[in-house]
Amino acid sequence: MPFFNEVVTNVKRYFISGVLVVVPIILTYIVLKFLFETLDSVLQPLINKILGYYIPGLGLFTTLLLIILAGILTRNFFGAKLYNIGDKILARLPIIRPVYSSAKQLLTAITEPSVSSFKETALVEYPRKGIYALGFISKRIKLETDKSDNNLIAVFIPSTPTPISGMVILVPENEIILLKMTVEDGIKFLVSGGVVSPELLTQKER
Repeated sequence: MPFFNEVVTNVKRYFISGVLVVVPIILTYIVLKFLFETLDSVLQPLINKILGYYIPGLGLFTTLLLIILAGILTRNFFGAKLYNIGDKILARLPIIRPVYSSAKQLLTAITEPSVSSFKETALVEYPRKGIYALGFISKRIKLETDKSDNNLIAVFIPSTPTPISGMVILVPENEIILLKMTVEDGIKFLVSGGVVSPELLTQKER
């Protein structure tokens, strides 16, 4: 049934194209909604106390304005300098430092694969033998024990469909299956829930 197969192929192609359009929009919406609700809950009581009435859409307007201003500031010389100063201050505060630095590094690694610390994509048997999870190689670590030395690899396994969160596991080097897949393609695979995936996964030579 050539006609039926062609219809199925076209539907699949359109579905994948639609996923690539819709999913990023949904994820962006979730992030902006969180920012909107946070800013709205902070500003509305203050504005209401000063002016005596509620302003609809204040949180949304403030969120968009804040993002645009942040983008403008970090794109010019003085704004970049100011950002670097603030970044260094936050990175040195005892309580904030671990959370801020880790979140920044993770977001940079996920959103900017070309300059990230994630250079390789791999398969690991997780959460049990026979079940494979897609992850990103973050670091190679040597484990020294009384009996022997083992080479471990730190693998970040993102969650789906929001790969900015996940978990890190340490896996023996000989149990890692390196893939001929870029970090960007790996992110597409995770965000799409496996819909945008190659038909063939090829192991990469070490």
